[in-house]
Amino acid sequence: MCGVTGWVDWETDLRTRGATVSAMAETLACRGPDASGVWLSRHAAFGHRRLSVIDLTGGAQPLGTGQPETVLTYNGELYNHQELRRELQALGHTFRTRSDTEVVLRAHIEWGTDAARRFNGIFAYALWDGRAEELLLVRDHLGIKPLYWHAHAAGVLFGSEPKAVLANPLFRAELDAEGIAELFALPAAPTAGHGLFRGLNEVRPGHLVSVRRSAVREFPYWQLVSRPHTDDAAATRRTVRELLADAVERQLMSDVPLCTLLSGGVDSSAITALAALARERSGQGKVSSFSVDFPGSADRAPDNWRTGADAPFVRAAAEHVGTLHTSVVIPDDNLLEARQAVLRARDRPGWGEMDASLHLLFREVRRRSTVALSGEAADEVFGGYPYFHSPDALSAPTFPWLHGRPTPAVLLRPEVRAEVRPQEYTAQQYRDSLAGTPALAGETGADRRVREVFHLALTRWLPPLLERVDRVSMSVGLEVRVPFCDHRLVEYAWNVPWSLKTPEGRPKGLLRDAVRDLLPAAVADRPKSGYPSTPAVRYTQVLTDRAHELLADPAAPVFDLVDRETVRRALAEGLTLPSPRTAPNPVGGLDHLVQVDEWLRAYRVGLR
Repeated sequence: MCGVTGWVDWETDLRTRGATVSAMAETLACRGPDASGVWLSRHAAFGHRRLSVIDLTGGAQPLGTGQPETVLTYNGELYNHQELRRELQALGHTFRTRSDTEVVLRAHIEWGTDAARRFNGIFAYALWDGRAEELLLVRDHLGIKPLYWHAHAAGVLFGSEPKAVLANPLFRAELDAEGIAELFALPAAPTAGHGLFRGLNEVRPGHLVSVRRSAVREFPYWQLVSRPHTDDAAATRRTVRELLADAVERQLMSDVPLCTLLSGGVDSSAITALAALARERSGQGKVSSFSVDFPGSADRAPDNWRTGADAPFVRAAAEHVGTLHTSVVIPDDNLLEARQAVLRARDRPGWGEMDASLHLLFREVRRRSTVALSGEAADEVFGGYPYFHSPDALSAPTFPWLHGRPTPAVLLRPEVRAEVRPQEYTAQQYRDSLAGTPALAGETGADRRVREVFHLALTRWLPPLLERVDRVSMSVGLEVRVPFCDHRLVEYAWNVPWSLKTPEGRPKGLLRDAVRDLLPAAVADRPKSGYPSTPAVRYTQVLTDRAHELLADPAAPVFDLVDRETVRRALAEGLTLPSPRTAPNPVGGLDHLVQVDEWLRAYRVGLR
């Protein structure tokens, strides 16, 4: 996986701006620690940082061909690149490398903007067509790989992460009313395309942005389509199994060490088992798997987010499948050390200690593997979250996972809240999201509502999870692949009726039955259990002390937004501050408060 960045400018000769483009690319060094490259022309300039995974010696970028040049800077993995290569060769194309990068480039030369429709993979890339003087920015179907852009007076800037755009003097870190609403009211349901900073956009999943002198346009190349599901229960289970198995096998493609992330739930265990079967068929060795744990986790009482410790289920799955398993145990002090690294990785306040523990897990995984397969997105695709099964959440006139939960927006100063209007902003975003649901003719009542909730989950809940995994993994140069996001599987599952997804009312029963033969019964039937938060007593105390320091600091920038007295009273009364996360965690809101202050200082964020 890699980092991409660049600059298009119709008024500046960018051949004289190599130092700036290099600086933009250098901010992405953690995404691509193996190599770097810069390409300059009069009106377009590209930068690239490479993590070598396929064709280690032949995949250097930016990659160009022809006169006037067509040039590509690419971040991704194309799982069907070998089939596309053969098709393109039959059409007369010749290749200089084994890389999927060159397949993407040649596909665009052959098929233009229709090329992305043929891709199966995770990708975010920029392509400059020198003949048409057009820049294309393209992002994968589900938005697994990120790509940000900013339109300036004479062109655009773009990058895999905001930090790359921020490295160009044409862009300033500013927060306006919409950005404040996204940060405080909708951190768990961010608006598609919104880059948080004022003037910063993100290419939406399944979309392409075209930049010409005359206009900047964004349009979809892929979207969900609702149609009647005609397969019976047995055929549906069989198709889900076949699609998932094919996705896993394709995603084992790698010229570097590969592993799986194993939590002991049905999602990650199924991925691990299917990977083991595919490796066995191809004569390869055992799968390596990794899990995360914390001191004292076995003694924690279950709650409505965590049904119990992962460790017994991880052991059962690893032994049953026969993996080479490593449990990464993360002490309290290590979480504190990781906070700043995570803030820099995400370019925004995130999920606190959950981000920090993920960073530390990925750092350990990276010591032995460059690529990891994850069970992320199964709950969004098959309806595993509690809100899919709660009548109150389903009937709430808001994003179901936000029902009954205060957000950090309640902490805003009265005058800021009056300007931002977080409740109205959230309500409008919810209405807009509902309006975008692809309807099925004749579908009404509960079935229609469940379809709406699935669409909300895929477009408003899944993106921040994928963003978190990408940014935290790439901060240590680890590529995480997500087979449940294979767009063919998502398209198929989208139209499976709720009754087939939950046979006998069992959450995610379709998936469980499709992979049951691969797993111990206790794992296949394990109830949903969220990503673990740590019982970190010292972590909580350090954040509490930091919050009191902020209250005593009259210049603390967080209180330009947050009401100081509201926070003071809450801490004095031992109340829990509202968290940006939906998972119950008493330290989540405190973490967010401190992170916002650290972020405003570190990024010198101006308020508009």
